[in-house]
Amino acid sequence: MAAKKVHAAAARPATTGKGARAAKQLELVAVAPAVRPGRAGSNEDRARAAPGRPGSRAAVPALKEAPLPPALPAPPEAAAPARPRRRATAEEMASKQREISISEFFTKNRHLLGFDNPSKALLTTIKEAVDNSLDACEEAGILPEITIEVRDLAFEGSGGDLTKGEGRFVVVVEDNGPGIVKAQAPKIFGKLLYGSKFHRLKQSRGQQGIGISAAAMYGQLTTGQPIRVVSRTGKGKPAHSFDIQIDTRKNNPVVTRDEALGDWHQEHGTRVELEIVANWQQGQKFVNRYVEHTALANPHATVHYLRPRQERLTFPRATEELPKEALEIRPHPHGVELGALMTMAADSKSHDVKGFLQTSFSRVSGSVADEILKAAGLKERLRPRALAEDRDLAERLHKGIQATRIMAPPTNCLSPIGDELMRRGLVSFLNVIESEGPDDDGDGQLDLDRAGKKRGSRKGKAAPAVPAPEVAEAAPEEGVEKIKGHDYFIATVTRPPRVYRGNPFQVEVGLAFGGSWPADKPIELFRFANRVPLLFQRSACGVTEAIVRTDWRNYLLSQPKGSLPVGPMALLVHIASVWVPFTSESKEAVAHYPEIIREIQLAAQECGRKLAAHIRKKQHADYQAQRRSIFELYIQEVAQAIGKIVGRSPEPIRREFLRLAEKVTEADLETQDAKLQEASQAVSRRPRRTEEDE
Repeated sequence: MAAKKVHAAAARPATTGKGARAAKQLELVAVAPAVRPGRAGSNEDRARAAPGRPGSRAAVPALKEAPLPPALPAPPEAAAPARPRRRATAEEMASKQREISISEFFTKNRHLLGFDNPSKALLTTIKEAVDNSLDACEEAGILPEITIEVRDLAFEGSGGDLTKGEGRFVVVVEDNGPGIVKAQAPKIFGKLLYGSKFHRLKQSRGQQGIGISAAAMYGQLTTGQPIRVVSRTGKGKPAHSFDIQIDTRKNNPVVTRDEALGDWHQEHGTRVELEIVANWQQGQKFVNRYVEHTALANPHATVHYLRPRQERLTFPRATEELPKEALEIRPHPHGVELGALMTMAADSKSHDVKGFLQTSFSRVSGSVADEILKAAGLKERLRPRALAEDRDLAERLHKGIQATRIMAPPTNCLSPIGDELMRRGLVSFLNVIESEGPDDDGDGQLDLDRAGKKRGSRKGKAAPAVPAPEVAEAAPEEGVEKIKGHDYFIATVTRPPRVYRGNPFQVEVGLAFGGSWPADKPIELFRFANRVPLLFQRSACGVTEAIVRTDWRNYLLSQPKGSLPVGPMALLVHIASVWVPFTSESKEAVAHYPEIIREIQLAAQECGRKLAAHIRKKQHADYQAQRRSIFELYIQEVAQAIGKIVGRSPEPIRREFLRLAEKVTEADLETQDAKLQEASQAVSRRPRRTEEDE
């Protein structure tokens, strides 16, 4: 509806001053009606808009428009935003780009290699040097004899107390291995990612060629001192001493000193000496545990351990037999990915794809190669280079490999500890270390510093010792070892080899139960990978997950939900593989592959069945002794009374009663044993509820 807006005011005569100006402004002004856009007005609206047309309403007389007040000045226009100034051109940025060496990368990211802090760096330095020594000795067929020494420079200089907190320490690792050729020593210790183990499918402790050179880089970074290496390759040959630094910009070794030594006490071997910033006060417990566990997993090695202001400690070898030699194998076809397959085809020297499959992979015979080519729909005469240049052909071959059943890879590339050597290692370990159980920090590991310590009695409250009654020693039970006056039940299991992602692996589990360890604390779990102890990231390790997921209640141990079992037991788990799937470069935890976790569970269950049988037997023996003791309380009096009645000596009568008591209790025990065995089998058959079910 059209509207008329009118400014109206009463027209009063005003003659002077402000009144006249107000009257002049207060005049009627006609305003045209507004019409909605896009819509024609009605007839009435048009009539109002045309006052001169006949038949329309009386039009409003046109009035003289009043002059408008002076317009206010327009606000200044907003200034347009200034365009950002270009900080650098593409050419300038390109001029700053350069290649980053692996040494530079790990200098800034040393935590990835296990050098997080000074206490952990001390352990990592020792571990990398010892791993190299053990690998070299075993590959050369030499029984290892290794010396580990830690020296506190401040303590040696002042003769006072040991350094508290961070300080400078010298780490020395010496072995009797085959030695290192003079030309190779600078590259081994002064160049990251340099070694002989990365490209081999063979069990070894080292894998990446980073470890010892990373330790040298850490020492150079924290103290500015080079790594010192002395090595001799044989009797009658000169020993060479090197001081080696790393050029981190180019990842190249720099030899600052090279001397020939006429006289060195070792006929062959290597000595590595590094000066680093470390924290012995906090890190010594980790080093102690590493030395303990290394002796446990390597019973063929003798380890000498020298610490600041401590007596020399020696772990003697438990066997004169070297571990089985691990042989190098070719990769398995089922573990090769598409990109790796194309790279191998490009490097192959075979004339056709069938020969390429037979010479590049394990378990591929001529008939198996024919099956693969048939499944892939490829011709036998196809050249391997064509696979490298044509991704579609390579993908067809890769799918044909996955569709073909191929025998599992050979296992002669593995060198497990073995049941007998693992048992000897546990006995030797417990002879040196006989602890009261887990440490106060709750990490469930033994501690060398507490070895051999006895509980002290309180002053003024020491009670006189009461001699224990003499008891005739029973026949030693199978699997039980008496160590330092305590009985330990020891059981070991070695599983058959298995495969994950085409890589062979083997799981071994051993346990020691009893002794003086507390029965109300979680068990001690020792983790090993290729005979190397894993001391950190226990909760993030697949080994721990496998042990936690095993139902130890079936084997007469208590186990809180989602935790390790509780009891006086140490459990050893060892994984041997050509390529251990660690979760990081620091090699502290094993990845959670289902195949590996399943094998660990099966080995733990087999050990658990042996343990349950031992616990039941011990319970039965205790029950038998308890029942017999009740008879023995009254047998003497009964025998004397019957002897007076029948006129016989009471001693033969007492012996007859003892035989009768033993016969009765043994019959009861057999019945009870059958019931316990039946109950245990029922529990083993019961499916364990998963966390999702609960």
